[in-house]
Amino acid sequence: MYNIYNPTLLLFPGFKLKALTFSYDDGVKEDIRLVEILRKNGLVGTFNLNSELAGKGNRLTLAEALKLYGTDMEIAVHGANHLALKRTSPALAARDVLVDRENLEKVFQKTVRGMAYAYGSYNGDTIEMLKTLGIAYARTTYATSEFDLPESWLELHPTCHHDAENLNELVTKFISPVGAFGRKRPMLFYLWGHSYEFNDKNNWEVIEDFCELMGKQTDVWFATNIEIYNYVEAFNRLIFSSDLSFVENPSSTDVYLKIRGKQIVAKAGEITRL
Repeated sequence: MYNIYNPTLLLFPGFKLKALTFSYDDGVKEDIRLVEILRKNGLVGTFNLNSELAGKGNRLTLAEALKLYGTDMEIAVHGANHLALKRTSPALAARDVLVDRENLEKVFQKTVRGMAYAYGSYNGDTIEMLKTLGIAYARTTYATSEFDLPESWLELHPTCHHDAENLNELVTKFISPVGAFGRKRPMLFYLWGHSYEFNDKNNWEVIEDFCELMGKQTDVWFATNIEIYNYVEAFNRLIFSSDLSFVENPSSTDVYLKIRGKQIVAKAGEITRL
């Protein structure tokens, strides 16, 4: 958990205080248009796939998914058969997660550690199960209307759905100068949904306008879910000397931070004087 009372302050790469990420479910054909919009505006996102349902109905085949998402987008677990885990037997729930992870890793040839809960269904037992299956984070469907970093990565609540009534209000707050709303902590705007909803409601302009505006923000780090998780975890692994005169970074990631009003880069694998 990121501690806001720590004498250090986490900054995102490039000394940025804001980050933006997307999470879209089911691996449907409308993702083709969504990915095009993201790339056009220099953005990246996370796509949560049901590997055993790939190619069925409106879903992409795994071969189509591999071609579409490439190496810039993140692929994450959404349950091989899209089961509501809270209402599923423990053995079947574990299988739905683990088989999905195995299938996706075989196709994409990379580790898959992220997840979104199908139907937003989970409970305490689900969380404990995910810890044993190598899942680093799991997105819920509970919208916070806030920009906080998660207290629990296995209950990763999004800021809002793209159809949220207060979307424009949240965008205005997010892109305003730091401190305009009394906010000086790191800000994460987390948008989620299903791309087929844009077809269903004939409102592609919602995501097009959102991405065009966000893509112009030079003070925002655009990252996938796992990139944000890995970065915050690297920050949490920093080892500070007792008098805060130096910091050791045992990770392989450069970490940007602010301490006593001074911006510092804690270089990967090095000790940095503060």
